[in-house]
Amino acid sequence: MVVRLDSAGDVLLAGPAVRAVAAGSSEVTMLCGPLGEAAARLLPGVDRFLVYDAPWVSLAAPDLDRTRVADLVDRVAAGGYDRALILASQHQSPLPAALLLKLAGVPWIGADSEHYPGSLLQLRHQRDPHRHEAAAAVDLARAAGFALPDGDFGELRVRRPPDTAALTGPGPYLVVHPGAAVPSRTWSAERAVRAVAALAAAGHRVVVTGGPGEAELTRRVAGRHALDLGGRTGLAELAGVLAGARAVIAGNTGPAHLAAAVRTPVISLFAPVVRANRWLPYRVPHLLLGRQDAPCAGSRARECPVAGHPCLDSITDEEVLAAVDRLLVGGPPCDHIGRKAHA
Repeated sequence: MVVRLDSAGDVLLAGPAVRAVAAGSSEVTMLCGPLGEAAARLLPGVDRFLVYDAPWVSLAAPDLDRTRVADLVDRVAAGGYDRALILASQHQSPLPAALLLKLAGVPWIGADSEHYPGSLLQLRHQRDPHRHEAAAAVDLARAAGFALPDGDFGELRVRRPPDTAALTGPGPYLVVHPGAAVPSRTWSAERAVRAVAALAAAGHRVVVTGGPGEAELTRRVAGRHALDLGGRTGLAELAGVLAGARAVIAGNTGPAHLAAAVRTPVISLFAPVVRANRWLPYRVPHLLLGRQDAPCAGSRARECPVAGHPCLDSITDEEVLAAVDRLLVGGPPCDHIGRKAHA
């Protein structure tokens, strides 16, 4: 069993580690949260799925109920798992999940943990604090004895996405994905509107994407300048739309990692509320836009704590257009653009 209980982007970043586990296992089950289930179903190497809305992960989890906990323990026990890896970000503890897996009879559990685990972990691994999330997960899998197979270089992958030409129409296009589950990690709607207008004025065909709950946002951002696909794609269809794009412009959110998984270059609108070196689009050409020295740096803020959202909304149209031109003409595989921008 591989456990990753967070959002879609976190689950996509677990993909290389999942493939390593699958290469050394007869069957792999992924235990994920409801926000990560659609992404888990796109990962190569996963045979079965269990879903649990963990109250120590989700801000919107249902009230703690012992029957839900007992149900999860029973479902895990029925699987007869001999090993489990718990993947979590550096600021999270794997120990609540480990306790439930132990109650379900899983005899061997491995995880990165800064806290004393008692008997809950048979492998207490120490992660490199500067490693990218995807690489850190592979490090844990390797420490547990699972290696990527020959020819697998640890990039993000998903199962083959569907053809979405009927949605996007003919001809090349850029994708702008204006939404994010954490508002501080992407442009304000007003800034996204201006960027789409500037891209269209420069001759780019723009497709605006978003989930079912973002239809009002995407309609506003697309306006009369872009094709609005907000609410018209599930995650698999979104993968197809991103795969067909010349480049994707998105904040630090799941679709940026989905774009990386389908090998599409990404212009990453990266707010410094978390460290860029852990969360940038992984092993795909990308450029970072954003003021990494903004006052919000390292705050983990969900809502921007600084008036005007300066880390991202101060990015100029000229910088956006320059980033697109640079990425599309085969610029460096990864770079950073913006005044005092660094990672």
